[in-house]
Amino acid sequence: MAQKSEIEWTDATWNPVTGCTKIGPGCDHCYAERFAERWRGIPGHPYEQGFDLRVWPERLDQPKRWKKPRMIFVNSMSDLFHKEIPRKFIDQVFETMESAHWHVFQVLTKRSSLMRNYIRKRYSDRSVPSNIWLGVSVEDKPHASRIEHLKQINSPARFISFEPLLGPVGEIDLKDIAWAIVGGESGPQARPMAEEWVVEIRNLCERDEVEFFFKQWGGPRPKSGGRLLDGVEWNGFPWQMVPEPILERLAS
Repeated sequence: MAQKSEIEWTDATWNPVTGCTKIGPGCDHCYAERFAERWRGIPGHPYEQGFDLRVWPERLDQPKRWKKPRMIFVNSMSDLFHKEIPRKFIDQVFETMESAHWHVFQVLTKRSSLMRNYIRKRYSDRSVPSNIWLGVSVEDKPHASRIEHLKQINSPARFISFEPLLGPVGEIDLKDIAWAIVGGESGPQARPMAEEWVVEIRNLCERDEVEFFFKQWGGPRPKSGGRLLDGVEWNGFPWQMVPEPILERLAS
């Protein structure tokens, strides 16, 4: 399944894998699980299996058929580095991203050590292609170690999603990180996000010269609380990470 995205920081989603399992408090009220489970048991529906893990080989070539350059969020409905996804399938996903070099692919995981280990092996003799951006999700200070795993990857295109932000992250070093996205939780059981947690991250980004994007306050619906911080929108984006040929195509 691939589609135009309503996520503010990307253009489209591509899901060669769907389904996942919970590994931390950021997963407690997973929007993807909530969506997928609505369709469990409906014959022929892409989510007939609900949020159970499933790989989709027939979706592997989808980005190659999109000729106009896009920012593509990979596996918005899963985690590419789930331990039960076969390594050979992950290889095929990366082969597609490498081949479809006119797109930028945004890969986000909570399984940061597994991503680090995979990337180190795959790109042992070279850096990660510049059109593949690698990121980790961090919901609070106890999970900030994922940032250190991210820094151990040989790529300048590193980003962090602090979403849903469930607590302060404390004094963390964001040097060598290109981009930070912050957002509150949304949905019927959304947990509130304190303004001081957001301001703390924004100030760290300013200190360490990281582009800062504030996505939403969250609430019952994603747009419930708006996305103003100190009365303005924060739309920082790491344009310096976008390869020049892709920049030219996006502008055309």
